[in-house]
Amino acid sequence: MYAETKVANRPDDPAPGVPEAVSGDQVRFTVLGPLEVVKDGTDHAPTTPKVLQLLAMLVLHPGKVVHIDSIIQELWAGDPPRSVRPTMHTYVYHLRRYVREIGLTNDSETVLLTKPPGYLLRIDPAQVDVFTFQQHCHQGRELLRQCRYSEAARCFQLAMGLWSGAPLANVQCGPMLSACVVDLIEQRRSAQHLRIEAEIAGGMHRELIGELRSLVAANPLDEGLNGQLMRVLGRSGRRSDAMASFRQLRNRLHAELGVEPCDELQLLHHELLSEGEKTA
Repeated sequence: MYAETKVANRPDDPAPGVPEAVSGDQVRFTVLGPLEVVKDGTDHAPTTPKVLQLLAMLVLHPGKVVHIDSIIQELWAGDPPRSVRPTMHTYVYHLRRYVREIGLTNDSETVLLTKPPGYLLRIDPAQVDVFTFQQHCHQGRELLRQCRYSEAARCFQLAMGLWSGAPLANVQCGPMLSACVVDLIEQRRSAQHLRIEAEIAGGMHRELIGELRSLVAANPLDEGLNGQLMRVLGRSGRRSDAMASFRQLRNRLHAELGVEPCDELQLLHHELLSEGEKTA
């Protein structure tokens, strides 16, 4: 089931019989924060909770069929009403009426298609902010591999700039959308980590100390962030602070999880100790 809910990149060619996506360049959809349907600078997202939830499922899979069983699981979390199919068809009807009302098209059935075994929202993935986010991240990774650090950092900055809050913040998420939210949060964490890595590789050390201290304070058990903080402190001539940061993390891990820091952090700590012995 999770595979059906995972946020996808640009879909494959449409299925036979499915027209190409509606142009609708003036309409964009945001999921990296509240779900919004922005047209002419104004948010037109539906306010009915179940209709908004249904729209979220379809927006996260632009141009792809979302199975009716996945929609039912999302809307009713394993406890559907006895008249579940007629009720769901009512929500689809309201969503089609909404599509007409915001002027996305004159014929809502050409945008929201009934396509067995489910429904398909015929929009371009480029109209959804998560697609742009993933494109920036992909380009950033390619630039990192080419050691073009400042350009890579810029790509990740652009990706992070698309976020306005918790994903789908205004949607009552069931099990399927909750899985999507977890996936999106992890993608955001990865983009943030890679942006900092690119900036470190590009020679930014002192400039990152304040940000990393703040991030570690908010995520004290995040070993990746702690490792980045240790590195920028060490490279800024603050080896004792870097070692103190390691001790604080080790104490927290012992107290809360009963584990040692990961091998990468222990190696970094050993390197800091070795540098101290060389200068002694």
